Amino acid sequence: MDRITEILSDHKYPAKAHAAKVASYIQGKFPSANGIFYLEGQKTRMIEDNDEPIAFRQRRNFFYLSGCNLPDSCLTYNIHTKHLTLFIPPIDPDSVIWSGLPVSPIQALKLYDVDDVRLTSDVNAYLALHDAGADRSGSCVWAIPEQVSDLTTFLAFDHQEVLGLKEALEECRVVKDEYEIALIRKANEVSAVAHTAVLNAVKHAKNERELEAIFLERCIANGAREQAYHGIFASGTNAATLHYQKNDEELGSRLNVLLDAGAEWRCYASDVTRTFPINGRFSKESREIYDIVLRMQKECTEMIKETVRWEDVHTRAHEIAVEGLLDLGILRGEKKDIFEKRTSVAFFPHGLGHYLGMDTHDTGGHPDYKDTDGIFRYLRIRGHLPAGSIVTVEPGIYFCRFILEPYLDDPVHKQYIDKVILDRYWDVGGVRIEDNVLVTRNGYENLTTAAKDAEGMERIINSSQ
Repeated sequence: MDRITEILSDHKYPAKAHAAKVASYIQGKFPSANGIFYLEGQKTRMIEDNDEPIAFRQRRNFFYLSGCNLPDSCLTYNIHTKHLTLFIPPIDPDSVIWSGLPVSPIQALKLYDVDDVRLTSDVNAYLALHDAGADRSGSCVWAIPEQVSDLTTFLAFDHQEVLGLKEALEECRVVKDEYEIALIRKANEVSAVAHTAVLNAVKHAKNERELEAIFLERCIANGAREQAYHGIFASGTNAATLHYQKNDEELGSRLNVLLDAGAEWRCYASDVTRTFPINGRFSKESREIYDIVLRMQKECTEMIKETVRWEDVHTRAHEIAVEGLLDLGILRGEKKDIFEKRTSVAFFPHGLGHYLGMDTHDTGGHPDYKDTDGIFRYLRIRGHLPAGSIVTVEPGIYFCRFILEPYLDDPVHKQYIDKVILDRYWDVGGVRIEDNVLVTRNGYENLTTAAKDAEGMERIINSSQ
């Protein structure tokens, strides 16, 4: 049994440890904090004018404190007694006819790391009678107000705290424990299988949607029914669109595919991007850009360790991009001037990466989208990285006419761009390479195993029958 399987098979999702961690965060800010947390899971919602439910996706903060992926559930956690109670829906006889028996309280107590399991029909009575601490006079309920049902009542509590819980959850989710890391490793394992399957098929595929279908099939067949996000299967110049969504165009004589897709495993995400040649051999221009981006990724990854400042890593990515584009002649002039004028943003307009966890763009990054500095405006993480966090490292270089053409007309920027040489690269579209990286005290561990060296990907593509 491998280590991932051992962790995930022999242990429950550590909900009680997470709840204690959140309580500790709150008490660090509010030393006298007491009372209970109250969280509701996602409700069953119906498609408008239809009797089918909308695809269910559990609220991530609820899952963090429960490990429970059942709809219409809720929980309480007593800060004083450290008692975690899960509430699940009662049996609906009409529903059983169509969907079978739901999880029972006895089964749920075995499945989840909680102290008690009750029915949601009992939650108001439980809240009314619950002992929130030794000093009942200062009792408080901590909740996320926009995620509390109208039928839920907090009349038994002296105070309602509606600000601190969401912040505490989002900050605590940044640093992952061993179980969470194992979940993301597993998601990456499945994603690697699916990425490899696409490499094996791309040479004979006709349309982007075929590649998406292959990726989804491999994920589901390997146990990952859900995707972490809507995958990007962008061929040719479609790869210049950062979050291309159509996935339905003919591959034809286009050069490359940018594949940005990741499996989800038990509510935890992977986020993996590869760019590769459709015919099995990178064109000269494509390989030149690929090598620059790969260098950006490798050098930036090598910088990662506890307390590294993310802005510094992102800055290094831009410096390498400028150096590479200068070597190709796409950029001209002095490196220092080009960097200071932020001309490289025309080719690398997004942030280097983001936190990864239950959400693809996970919580706690503190982005500043009002930053007037174009290099940092879309950076999803600001500040220093803590050990135990997982980040994506995803540099890219793109040839997007909508972005680049205004730079070619701008008197400040056009002096640094050689349009004649640039014209050779439009068909490259865009190149992005993305891995999921665990931050450690003295360095990092790359959790992503999908092939990314140019020769290795070409070999896989050309070995397909």
